[in-house]
Amino acid sequence: MENTVNTPNNNKLSLPIAIVVAGVLIAGAILITKIPPAPSAEGPAGQAGAPAGDLKKLDPISQDDHIFGATPNTKVFIVEFSDTECPFCKRFHPTMQKIVDEYKGQVAWIYRHFPLDSIHPKTRKEAEATECANELGGNDAFWKYLDRLFEISPTNNQLDPAELYNIAKYAGLDAIAFKTCLDSGKYAGKVEAQYQDGLNVGVSGTPMSIIVYKDQKVILEGAQPYEAVKAKIDALLR
Repeated sequence: MENTVNTPNNNKLSLPIAIVVAGVLIAGAILITKIPPAPSAEGPAGQAGAPAGDLKKLDPISQDDHIFGATPNTKVFIVEFSDTECPFCKRFHPTMQKIVDEYKGQVAWIYRHFPLDSIHPKTRKEAEATECANELGGNDAFWKYLDRLFEISPTNNQLDPAELYNIAKYAGLDAIAFKTCLDSGKYAGKVEAQYQDGLNVGVSGTPMSIIVYKDQKVILEGAQPYEAVKAKIDALLR
């Protein structure tokens, strides 16, 4: 998990979000479960210590989120806070793709932006680019754009900004409309709002995910392997 805070496309599973998000977060007391804290220094999986924030402050999952794999049978929602220039996030991305595919509608993935500005100053614009993809092509275009960005990015602030336009072309988006959207900076506020949401729940590095199942919230830190993520999910579904 990268830590610097100073304070395959399977789009057939993408369904209208309204039918699957209602009732995800239950009113009343929230049971918060944490995995044992990892060492404070980064390890091979990019893990860091457990967040110090309050998981009850997590913004509710809504139609404004980017949700992949949701169906009427979805039981588990994984909210990932991520940075597109983070090498650990790049590593974790195919793990989450596999999780959604393997659970066949029982698990959905929510992506939220958490730009690590001090080491990845390009990330916010990349995050805005994914939002422009969503505006022009909907939820499927968002995920297609994001998948491609992680696929080609060398990470660590090394992606050529010109590639943002090439990815838009790859995703089948109108080039002029995409440039107009990106140049406008209209989604800077949304990116910042998601960053603040992450701060509120104690995110200090990426990737950091929160597994939401009924009245439980389980922290999943760093770019953990498929087997570790699966174990957390299976423990909840027993």
